[in-house]
Amino acid sequence: MITALDHFVLLCPEIESATAEYETLLGQPAAWRADQNGVATSVFATGNTALELMAPSGPGETADKLRDMTAKGAKLTTLVYRSDDLGADHHLITRRGLSPSEITDGRSSHLDTGAQRSWASFRIPDEKMAGIKTFILQPETPLPAPETAAGAVTNLDHLVINTPNPERAVATYGARLGLRFALDRTAEQWKTRFLFFRLGGLTLEVINRLGEDHDPAEKDTIWGLTWETNDLEAAHQRLSAAGRDISEIRTGRKPGSRVFTLRDGTQGVPTLFIAHAPR
Repeated sequence: MITALDHFVLLCPEIESATAEYETLLGQPAAWRADQNGVATSVFATGNTALELMAPSGPGETADKLRDMTAKGAKLTTLVYRSDDLGADHHLITRRGLSPSEITDGRSSHLDTGAQRSWASFRIPDEKMAGIKTFILQPETPLPAPETAAGAVTNLDHLVINTPNPERAVATYGARLGLRFALDRTAEQWKTRFLFFRLGGLTLEVINRLGEDHDPAEKDTIWGLTWETNDLEAAHQRLSAAGRDISEIRTGRKPGSRVFTLRDGTQGVPTLFIAHAPR
C-alpha cells in the first residue's frame, strides 16, 4: 500500500531564513523552490524522503492560516506518504474507516527555472490520525536527486512522534495505515515506551513518556528528527565551522551508532545527527 514517507512539512514564519538554516543543516541546497498563492515552499531531498519548508509570503486565506499557525514559531505538522497505486489505496483506506477525501491533482512550478512537478493525492482527516495532518500522494514527477558531499545528510534515520495513547497509535499506524510495526519496547531507564513503524528505509518512532499524566484523547504531535550522515566527523566539523551550537560526538542508544545534538539553526526542531557502524 504505502511505499515510503514521500515528505514531511515544517511550517515556518518566514521562508528565506528557514531555507538558509536548512541548507546549512543538511549540507545541500533546496532541490525545489516555489511561491504560489501567497505561500512559499523550499523542498530538500534526501535518499529516503524529503523535507518541505512552508511559509506565508503574500496575501491569501492559506497564507493567513500559516501566519496564525506559526505565530509562536515553526511547527512540524504534516506527514505525506507515497503510494504506487493511489486509487487502490484510497479504496482500502476507505474500507478501513479513515474517511479519505476525494483524490485531487496538484502542480508546482519551480521559482527560478519554471520547471513543473505534478502529483495526485488525498487527505485523511486530522481526527482520524490523532491530530497529525496526513496525506497519501502519488508523484508523477520525482524531485531531482541530491548530490551528497562528505558530512552532508544522506537520509532521515527516524522521525519522533509523541503520543498520550500508545494503543491508539498501534491501531492507527499499524492496522489502519498498514505500516510495518517492527518494535514495541519499554525502556524504564528512559521512562519511555517506544513503538517503531518502518517504511521506505526510515522509522516513525512513536513514544509515550511514562510517569506523566496523559489524557488518552489528546492529540499526537510530531516532536523531533534524527538525520543520518555519511561522515559524522565531517558533519560535526562542518556545522561547527558554520557557528552552530553542537554537542560532542557520543555513543548512541542503538548498538554501533554514534550521534551528536544540534541545538540551534533548526527552526526550533529537536535535532540529532547519527552515523551507523558499517554492516
